[in-house]
Amino acid sequence: MFEIYEFNNFFYAFLLTLFAGLSTSIGAVIAFFSKSRSYTILSLGLGFSAGVMIYVSFMEILIKAKDSFIKIYSNEITAQVLVLVCFFAGIALSALIDRLIPEDVNPHEPKSYNELKELKPNSLEKDTKSLKRTGIFTALAIGIHNFPEGFATFISSLDDLTIGITIAFAIAIHNIPEGMAVSLPIYHATNNKKKAFWYSTASGFAEPIGAIIGFFILYPLMGSATLGITFALVAGIMIYISFDELLPAARVYGNAHTAILGITLGMFIMAFSLILFKLI
Repeated sequence: MFEIYEFNNFFYAFLLTLFAGLSTSIGAVIAFFSKSRSYTILSLGLGFSAGVMIYVSFMEILIKAKDSFIKIYSNEITAQVLVLVCFFAGIALSALIDRLIPEDVNPHEPKSYNELKELKPNSLEKDTKSLKRTGIFTALAIGIHNFPEGFATFISSLDDLTIGITIAFAIAIHNIPEGMAVSLPIYHATNNKKKAFWYSTASGFAEPIGAIIGFFILYPLMGSATLGITFALVAGIMIYISFDELLPAARVYGNAHTAILGITLGMFIMAFSLILFKLI
C-alpha cells in the first residue's frame, strides 16, 4: 500500500510523470523546423510506445491487479472477473473522454504534416482567428486526455519504478505529435513561436496535475481493493491509448511496416528489460 512507500518513490514517480507530460514541448520544437520530410523515426517511436504499453498492460499491470484482488477474495475466478470489469471500465472512461471532445480538435485524430501545413492562414482575419481557436481547443483537449495518462504513469512508477520508467518514455513519445498539433495552428495564426511553444507546453502540465489529483483522491481509500481497481483501470487506459491513438498515428507518420516494427521492438525491449531487472 502507499503508506509503505518512501518519499523518494513519490518524488521519482512525479518527476517521471512531469517528464512524460512536458514532452509536448519537443513536438512544438519539431513542428517549427519541420518541412515535408519523412517522419519514419516518429512512426517507429509511436509503434514502439504502443508495443511497450500493450505488453506491460497484459503481462504486468493486469497481473498486479489480480494479485491485489486475490488478497481479498481467495477465489481466483472472482478476482479475474473484477479485473476484467475494471479493465473495460478504463477503456470505457477513455472512450467517453474522446466522445466528449470535437473531432477537429481531438488529439486522438492524428494529422500528417501535409494536412497540418494546410492550416497556414491567408489574408482573411477570420482564418487566423479560426486557426488560433483550433490550437487553443486542441491544447484543452490534450490537457483533458493527459489527466488519466498522468495518473497511469504516476501509479505505475510508484508501484514499480522499472515499469514506470518505460511507461513514462512511451507516454513521452506519444505526446510529441500532440505537441505538434497544438503548436502548428497557433504558430501559423500568430507567427509567434514563443506563444505556440508555451501553449503546447501548458497542455502537457495536465499529466502531473492529473497524477497529484488522482493520488490525493485515492490516498485515503488505499488498500488492496483500491490498488486492484486502479491497476486494472490503468491497463484499460493504456490499451485504449495504444489502439486508438498510437497505432493510427504510427501509420499516418510512416506506414504499416514501420508501425509493426516499432510494436515488435517495444514488446521485445519491454520483455527483456523486465526479465533483466528481475534477475538483478
